[in-house]
Amino acid sequence: MMMTCHVRPGAKENRIEWLSETEAKVWLTAAPEKGKANKALIDMLAKDLKIAKTKIEIKYGKTAKVKTIVINE
Repeated sequence: MMMTCHVRPGAKENRIEWLSETEAKVWLTAAPEKGKANKALIDMLAKDLKIAKTKIEIKYGKTAKVKTIVINE
């Protein structure tokens, strides 16, 4: 499954707002440096979707605020 995440790093709190089954807005307290925000995004998605972190991959947008995520099942 592919999904789109609109990420806001450096937020006051960690939060996910689902816009549809395949699109979400994600606020992260992690800073957008050295992959910290990407790691936090994967951690939050894995917890929210109740799947292993290893099944989540950032396919496109590793340095962008809009990311395409692939979930391998």
